[in-house]
Formats: sequence, structure tokens, C-alpha cells
Amino acid sequence: MDPITFDQLHVFLTIVETGSFSAAARRLRRAQSAVSYAIANLERLLSVELFDRSTRTPTVTAVGRALIPDSRSIIARVRELESHARALSGGLEPRVALAVDGLFPVEPILKSLSAFRDQFPLVQVGFYSEMLGGVVHHLAEDRCDFGISTPLLTEVEGYSWTYLTDVELIAVVSRDHVLAKLGRPSTHADLHSHTQLVITDRSPLTEGRDFGVISGSTWRLADLQSKLSCLLQGLGWGSMPRHTVASDLESGRLVQLAIEGQEPAVLAPMALVHRRGYQPGPAAEWLLDHLKRTIAEHCPPSRPL
Repeated sequence: MDPITFDQLHVFLTIVETGSFSAAARRLRRAQSAVSYAIANLERLLSVELFDRSTRTPTVTAVGRALIPDSRSIIARVRELESHARALSGGLEPRVALAVDGLFPVEPILKSLSAFRDQFPLVQVGFYSEMLGGVVHHLAEDRCDFGISTPLLTEVEGYSWTYLTDVELIAVVSRDHVLAKLGRPSTHADLHSHTQLVITDRSPLTEGRDFGVISGSTWRLADLQSKLSCLLQGLGWGSMPRHTVASDLESGRLVQLAIEGQEPAVLAPMALVHRRGYQPGPAAEWLLDHLKRTIAEHCPPSRPL
């Protein structure tokens, strides 16, 4: 069986759009006999009648009308394939992927990704949200081109870090929790006697390491949303990014803990990380530039760049 061709579908849709074989022939700059021949072959291959020729001007049959959406979809996909091939031949990478630490505000990331998809609609985008060593682990496994993370893993060889901004971390607890009702700053002894909610690393890069753990009893959680749910239920205390719990602090569902001998907040540095020697393609370079500008606008750095 001969294959159905792009040209046959194109001729079919041109007749539908122009209203007649002769008008389609004029638009396509072909002889009307060539247009008729293309449609006859398409009808033969599909084993259907696309046009009713019993009248002076052939009209689209019910079957023909039903096949119009499929034909348009195929034409669009072929044109997309052609555009994609031209873009790739011009050096545009087929995919750009990044991983972002879950502590980082997502709004500027999504703003840049939205702008990127408008600018490069044919480039696939990969986005991962991870905690602790998860960002670098994605880079190590070649799943991502670059990431945004806190540089806790500076001993890992082969990566370059560029400071972007800081995320403010504060200790919080439910308003109904015992620690919220002390009426004074919590001591380490107070904190040690209550469950601390701690983010755990799903990657092996920080296995066996704890960051900011004080309590003798801990719950290990893999994501911030689970941690927030536990906090709101009064199941423990823990550190959270201020931007993540801002609405809960404002409503009074959570309260910030004052800890004796410690600053009210800890600044967690966030940095752009990629493999040493990484050379971004044109799409990745555009995204990196947009991300830096958007992050600087939404999350100004708290220290000199």
C-alpha cells in the first residue's frame, strides 16, 4: 500500500479552506487536474469519499469533515518537526533541564521558565525540585544542565558555584505547641526534649550528615510541604524558609521561636551550580541570563556578589 503523503493532506485542506478544486489549484499554483489527482489518490488510500462530486461544485462529505481535524493535526506536527530540525541544525539544544533546591522561592523560577517556553517553544524543559544534595545528584547523573542549591557540598569535586542570594530560615512551631507557650526564649534543653522535624536527603551525597539538628527525637521528611503539614498539626518544631510560612505566621497558625543565644534567622546562601567547564548552548544561556535577572529582581542578594 502506498503511503499517504503530506502533500495530499495539504491539498485536501486547501480545498476545504478555499471552497473548490479550482480555487485550491490557483492558491497552490497547480493545474486543476493535479489537484484532482492528489485527492483521488488520497481517497483511494483512505478507502473513503472526501468530496461529493454529484453537484457542479464538489462539497465535503460527512466523512471528509470528520477527517479535517486529524489532517490539520498531522500537518501541524510535520511543520513542527521541520521547525525543530531547522532549530537543531542551527545549534539549538533539544532539551534544557535544571534542578532547584526546595528552600528556594519558586515564583522567580516559574516566571523564567514561562518566558523560556515562549522564547523557545521547541526546546523541551526539565525541572526538578530537590532538597540538600538532590540538586548536585541530578547533575552527577546527567539529568540536569545546572541547578540552584545551597553550597553545603563544597567538597564535591568538579562543580562550580556562583552565589545568587540568601534564603532566610526561621524556627517555627504551631501556636498550640508547648514551645509556643513558654513565655521566654527556648533553650537548647527545651528544644532537645521535643520532636524536631528535619528534612532528609534522598540522594547519597549527604548521607549520615545532619544540618541544624538539636533535638534528641527527630522526624525525617523528604519535602517541605510534608514538614509544613506536620508543623501545622503541632507534631514538632523545625526550621522553614520565611517566604514559605509567611501566610501561616501572619494568620497565627505558626509562631516563630526565639532561641536563646541564636540570631532570629539563619541566612542560607543559594548559588548557581554546574559542572566545571560546562558550556551552555544558546537556549540554556538565555535561560541562565533570565534566571539571574529575575532572581535579582525578586530576591535581592544580601551580600556583595
